[in-house]
Amino acid sequence: MKFEEYKTLGFTNWCVENRTTIYIFTFIITLAGFMVYNNLPKEQFPDIKIPQIYINTVYFGTAPADIENTINKPIEKQLKSLSGVKKIKSNALQDVSVILVEFTPDVAVEVALQRVRDAVDKAKTDLPTNLDSGPTAQDVNFSEFPIMNVNIAGNYSLKQLKQYAEDLQDGIEALPEITRVDILGALNREIQINVNLDRMKSTGLSFFDVQTALASENINVSGGELNVEGVRRTLRVKGEYTNVADMANIRIRTSTGATVRLGDVADVRDDFEEQQDFARLANKSVITLNVIKRSGENLVDAADKIENVIAEYKENRFPTGLDVKITADQSIQTRADLHDLINTVVLGFIFVVMVLMFFMGVRDAIFVGLSVPLSALVAFVMMPIIGPMVGTEFTLNTIVLFAFLLGIGLVVDDAIVVIENTHRLFNMHKDWTIQQAVKAAAGEVFLPVLSGTLTTIAPFFPLLFWSGIVGEFMKFMPLTLIITLGASLFVAYVMNPVFAVSFMGRHDDEKEAHDTSFKGIRRPLIILAVAAVIGYFIDRGIGNFVVFILVLWIFNHYILTPRILVPFQDRLLPALKNNYRKLIDWLLRGWRPVVAIVSMLVLLVATFIITGIASPKVLFFPSGDPDYVYVYTKMPIGTDAQVTDSVTRIIEKRVFDVLEKEKAMDMVNSVIANVGKNAGDPYNPDRAATPHKSKVTVAFVYGTERGGRSSELILRKIRDAVKGIPGAEISVEREAVGPPTGKPISIEISGDDFAILQKLEKDVLQKVQNSGIEGIDQLRSDLVTNKPEIVIDIDREKAQREGISSQQVALAVRTALFGLEVSKFRDDKDEYPIMVRLNKNDRESIEKILSLNVVYRDMVMGGALRQVPITSVANIHYSTTFSQINRQDQSRIVTLGSDVLPGYNANEIVGQIEALIADMEVPNGYVIKMGGEQEEQNESMSFLGTAFGAAILLIYLILATQFNSVIKPFIIFFTIILSLIGVLLGFVIFHKDFSIIMSGVGIIALAGIVVKNGILLIEFIEELRGRGYPMREAIIEGGAIRLTPVLLTASAAVLGLVPLALGITVDFVGLFRDLAPHLIVGGPSSIFWNILAWTIIFGLTFSTILTLIMVPCMYYVNERVREKWFRKKDEPAEVVNPNWQKESI
Repeated sequence: MKFEEYKTLGFTNWCVENRTTIYIFTFIITLAGFMVYNNLPKEQFPDIKIPQIYINTVYFGTAPADIENTINKPIEKQLKSLSGVKKIKSNALQDVSVILVEFTPDVAVEVALQRVRDAVDKAKTDLPTNLDSGPTAQDVNFSEFPIMNVNIAGNYSLKQLKQYAEDLQDGIEALPEITRVDILGALNREIQINVNLDRMKSTGLSFFDVQTALASENINVSGGELNVEGVRRTLRVKGEYTNVADMANIRIRTSTGATVRLGDVADVRDDFEEQQDFARLANKSVITLNVIKRSGENLVDAADKIENVIAEYKENRFPTGLDVKITADQSIQTRADLHDLINTVVLGFIFVVMVLMFFMGVRDAIFVGLSVPLSALVAFVMMPIIGPMVGTEFTLNTIVLFAFLLGIGLVVDDAIVVIENTHRLFNMHKDWTIQQAVKAAAGEVFLPVLSGTLTTIAPFFPLLFWSGIVGEFMKFMPLTLIITLGASLFVAYVMNPVFAVSFMGRHDDEKEAHDTSFKGIRRPLIILAVAAVIGYFIDRGIGNFVVFILVLWIFNHYILTPRILVPFQDRLLPALKNNYRKLIDWLLRGWRPVVAIVSMLVLLVATFIITGIASPKVLFFPSGDPDYVYVYTKMPIGTDAQVTDSVTRIIEKRVFDVLEKEKAMDMVNSVIANVGKNAGDPYNPDRAATPHKSKVTVAFVYGTERGGRSSELILRKIRDAVKGIPGAEISVEREAVGPPTGKPISIEISGDDFAILQKLEKDVLQKVQNSGIEGIDQLRSDLVTNKPEIVIDIDREKAQREGISSQQVALAVRTALFGLEVSKFRDDKDEYPIMVRLNKNDRESIEKILSLNVVYRDMVMGGALRQVPITSVANIHYSTTFSQINRQDQSRIVTLGSDVLPGYNANEIVGQIEALIADMEVPNGYVIKMGGEQEEQNESMSFLGTAFGAAILLIYLILATQFNSVIKPFIIFFTIILSLIGVLLGFVIFHKDFSIIMSGVGIIALAGIVVKNGILLIEFIEELRGRGYPMREAIIEGGAIRLTPVLLTASAAVLGLVPLALGITVDFVGLFRDLAPHLIVGGPSSIFWNILAWTIIFGLTFSTILTLIMVPCMYYVNERVREKWFRKKDEPAEVVNPNWQKESI
């Protein structure tokens, strides 16, 4: 064909004619891309924002049952009428109410928060009027989690250590990246007025008298302004306490008119609250600062700034004997993961360029390979623009980096097809200029390249609508890939044609110009040598890099190109194409195409049978060796924090014994114990003080620094070591991998009557325990009914006769036992509560508490104050109650939860439990179902199935539009079936675990990737038939001509993922700077993603090989059937160009 007969593209033509403009534009894009990359916040996982709202209410001295009735039910009543509500969960704890409202994904977080606040405002009329705090509503932000612990210790008083901690807290909270800093293990200062009940009674005083006197004597009030000699001065009445002696010396007037000194009836002291939480680092008591990062801020930068603040305080503000140590620093793992993934991306890029060299030569391979970084840089430039448009903010995290890694082999596809076609046309038409070859090549393959890119993007588009925690966690992968693949199309048709015009030469000319004499390499050799010398003056790493390039250039000039690449391109590749022609020619004879198709269908059925028999292990999310091990301890409800602490010390000792016995101390970064506070799941912390709970955290060094030893083994040893402590429920768990989803085994029992719920709970627990199901760690219920309590029963008739209410009795007991804040004591820096209560001895005596007088004003007696002892209107009895009452969607719920022991499959265990539950008789109104991780898994499986169907529909619409055919898209769809065969057989043969999330996403991604090969084949077959080729010859020749780009694109995609699949990491900075590559195989950063990588590798490899065989066969059969059975009578037969053999292709 002549040049004029080829279709060309206007914008590509313009780029070719205005190459200088494109080079300037490329430079600007490169510069802007690097700037955006450097400014992107860096963190391990992306910010997760979902429409979930927490409502917190504090009501000290209130039991869970009362919290449920007085707070949770009234608020739930208002919440249930809100539009868009998906689920309502509530927890009634001692003193605290926590309600979680989850909305459907279509509701914005800000809208959900406002709706909840409005509902809470409506419910306030039904709530107690004397709440201590709340109800307050706030959105759930999974990004605001502790990024490090700063531990302070030294030979100083508790007051001094607390002061140092508060000073450092102020310094860290001043950083814009930090939202708050929580202090753990410190004592809170308070002014205590501990009243002696007997002395108070003997003087005729009451709590009311003490409270009134303390509050009225501690004032600082402005009286307005006074004009004094023309100057307006503020008039202020100041009567604040300056020390505890001032309080002890105040005089309180009794009902008889006498006055009593406060210090005579109460112990007045400047002290601390009773310690309810403890923190230790390596068995030494510390005060811990729990640092919470602000959502969207740079984790790495925040950690660096915190270290700078600590260094400044240690140098200028803290004494030399104060020990400040950072533990649980999330930035260490984040840096390591990002570093490893970036190096893996570079290694994948090198692999892709290597395979390109074999098919295209070194020069073409390099500027085709440039499409990878250029596409990434264009994507970086677009991220700040597209992010706000889709309601999100991009950060540089492992999800985004994996998307780039997955895209390495995909973004070169468009460039490969365009450049390979340019190379073919340029070498075929000797009279053409390179500009003509580029224009014709770009136009000839534009439609297949466009449709191929669109079909690759199509499967990722439905993934953007993935709802829930998992969806928010994963959505950055499809979003990044869509942007990057779109950028690759732009690069392929704007930048790569310009590179081709500037650098591409004819194959024969390149061979002739390849001068292997020293004279031919002298100039480049001198230039590189000078560059190396200059590089060494700047930095040793730069010099080593230039020397490395010099060595590679010499190796390529004398060995790679003349002895490997040229023979491959001149002999092996043509031989491969000829053998492929013979194979397709043989297959398209007689019934062989039909036999081939039937054989594939038989293989498909056999694959499902084999997979069912072999049954690969199915996971929700993959996991490797843990970086953190948590030992959770729960003592009986009501256990004092001091007792819990003593048990925790025993556990700490056993943990250290295991570490020393296994010689694993060098594997561990820190061992931290927390009692009372911060004793729960880091991603789901307790909302109230829990003196009966503790947590020991074992933080391991980064995986590559463990010397090949397994932290999973240490976890098992610790689990065995901490067994057998009487009265303690102990569980040993790893840190959560991926988004928080709940326990892998979670049985939810819901209804209204606690008696029936308790019976069902015991029945389920007994049934599971007697079933012999293996792999369950410790199945425990969250329903605890043994919280001891003393109930004061008020005789309403007696109380009314005495003229007092139940509320007055309750307030008197609450003040005596918990205490009442009557005022604030202020010093130079802060203010502290003044608390009035009974002294310790009286507080611990129920008889003393019952002998309290309730003071009230008797209006019948002219407003005189009267005192009535509680014993005259109430009786007591001892009982037990619930420590926590959980509700879901306005029904009470009991949950049985457990982890899975190592080596067992959670999905298999859940299936066995579901079979047990199905046989149980459940009363009407009560439901038993699986929740937790299983619920998220079922939702994710359902979504992935829907997304796969949507992806198939989108791909079909694109293909049907391109080929203007209803049937031909189904020929290409067969490649998806082939990829599924490859995935299943690969997992069975290589004994890989199947992940619901990662394998599911991989299969969906494959649907778009593998059809590209079929598009290239059919599109060019159609092109040849349009030029007059007979159908059979068009199929053979079209397949042979498109063999190179098909193999290239598939090989590039597969090899780009090999480093991630095998966990290969090379430290390129260390390689060039210190000549230490730190080569790692099976690195920790690959654990999370290698299943997805293997899914694509298995599917794409198998599909590519068989696509080259099956697509020609199916196309041939389809056309023969259409011609024989469906061709209209007036439709002409196939028109064949008599000179087709002379037609230039």
